[in-house]
Amino acid sequence: MTIAALPEILTGADDLSPWPASTTLLPHGGLAVGGVALTEIAERFDTPAYVLDEGEVRGRCRTYRDVFPDAEVLYAAKAFLSRAMVRWVREEGLGLDVCSAGELELAVTAGFPPERMVLHGNAKSPRDIAAALRLGVGRIVIDSPSEIARIAAAVGPHGHQKVMVRVVPGVSAGGHDKIRTGTEDQKFGLSPADGGAQHAIARILSQPQLELTGLHCHIGSQITEVKPYLTALRRMVGLMAHVRDTHGTALPELDMGGGHGIAYRPGDPVLDLALLARQLRGELAESCAAVGLTVPRLVIEPGRAIAGPAGVALYRVLAVKHTGERVFVAVDGGMSDNPRPALYGARYAPRLVGRRSAAGSRTTTVVGRHCEAGDVLAADVELPGDIHPGDLLAVPVAGAYQLSMASGYNMVGRPPVIAVHEGSARVLVRRETLDDFRSRDIGR
Repeated sequence: MTIAALPEILTGADDLSPWPASTTLLPHGGLAVGGVALTEIAERFDTPAYVLDEGEVRGRCRTYRDVFPDAEVLYAAKAFLSRAMVRWVREEGLGLDVCSAGELELAVTAGFPPERMVLHGNAKSPRDIAAALRLGVGRIVIDSPSEIARIAAAVGPHGHQKVMVRVVPGVSAGGHDKIRTGTEDQKFGLSPADGGAQHAIARILSQPQLELTGLHCHIGSQITEVKPYLTALRRMVGLMAHVRDTHGTALPELDMGGGHGIAYRPGDPVLDLALLARQLRGELAESCAAVGLTVPRLVIEPGRAIAGPAGVALYRVLAVKHTGERVFVAVDGGMSDNPRPALYGARYAPRLVGRRSAAGSRTTTVVGRHCEAGDVLAADVELPGDIHPGDLLAVPVAGAYQLSMASGYNMVGRPPVIAVHEGSARVLVRRETLDDFRSRDIGR
């Protein structure tokens, strides 16, 4: 439904910078995204619920195409995937990075060309590999030595499959230890330092049914500086030069992964995409010239930076508890629909919507409804002092790694995803219900 009321004028206290660009203030404390009032979404679809701004997703896809015009841009499906998301990404000209047979088959059944997909995973199952070969996935990223023989055997002596090798470049970057993936001490990739990457490359080149198209690295997530990417790129080019010198093979692709940092709260640092693109292109050209390599095609894999800022989570306040000096606001969701605060200490900026409060702000901790002391959605945030049960809270930057990581804890059911665009709202993913839990439980 289109918003009829005129938006209020933004004030300095109303910093909506992490919210979708379509966000507007409405009278009496209301807020609209994609031309739809969040209170209306809560009333029509209940809470908790995810709201996803289609225009924001498409706009961010176009930004990547604009700043990386010569690169291949793959949307990282693990951030969030649905049939509608597959369509938006395809229509905006991006490829797709998938991590399982489930993601791969959903994308294909939604009409995405499999040749424009890349399959990742540090431990691919036989089902993952079989689905990739059956559907004709564009490239498979080899993450361990055992995958070489498994993929080659599955392809067969007369088959053909393009592959890449995931390399650990020895660069530590990212917003938390658990999302730093470019160093030696974690499960991903193969290291040049111990010769593992070089050995894997040699084995792949000896398999006639496997075509090595390039190298891949992903150094971490929530990275807000360009320098770690440049350091990793130089090391990757050095390894590509070694491959050329040792095997006489010039690899045509270099995949630098994603991990581009976004703001979850006003004032948070973000990665400057235009600067990243400019400096990556410059460094790639210079590094290749220094070792006499033909410049490979650059590949990047943004996920969070496309989906994250397009999403908003809506919760209804169930209880307010004053314990000593602390105020706990309990909502009807929690770690089952957003495990990131518990996993990484992620910080969010919830906002009261639907009414204008005259009360002063008070430091508050927003908690979930689950049976865990660590079920905290937003610690030590400022909310109106008169917040009470029945109020509606909205949390921006909820589009990535929330529904995709959601669980069935306490059997509360995963929330729906509601798309908003140009004044209309529609369900993309329905709410999980008790019937869903019952239908899966077939034992006696």
